Amino acid sequence: MLNYDYFANKLLLQAIVESKIQHRPIQLMAHLLMAERRWLDRCNEIEPYPNDLWPTDFTTERLAHLIEEYHEEWINFVDKLNDNDFDKIISYQNSAGESYQTQLSDIITHLINHGTHTRAQAGQQLKLAGAQTLPITDYSYYLRQLNR
Repeated sequence: MLNYDYFANKLLLQAIVESKIQHRPIQLMAHLLMAERRWLDRCNEIEPYPNDLWPTDFTTERLAHLIEEYHEEWINFVDKLNDNDFDKIISYQNSAGESYQTQLSDIITHLINHGTHTRAQAGQQLKLAGAQTLPITDYSYYLRQLNR
């Protein structure tokens, strides 16, 4: 699923670059990536990097770099896990300082769903601003690309 998330992030970023309709879609993609970073830090049980979850100063170049960097870090994290690790409970605080505990497998599921949701918001902003087409980022499309 992390590879699907990576695939879809790259496709949507390419559409943002090509559309030249960038302010709100870039902000949404930046939010998606900052959330991925925060969740990774929580899963690694380190103090989350103090990032703004809604940055307004990102460029498409920075997004492209972070898509690559964070994907690699997530894959490295997951590759070190054994099957039982996915049941591990992760303790963390949300941005309001409230404490929570969530199973690692549920965090990863949330991460993927949040990415899908946020990419849809960015795609909607592209369409509202006049983009004629959007890339196909459905999971089934991703699977078909793997089997080519």
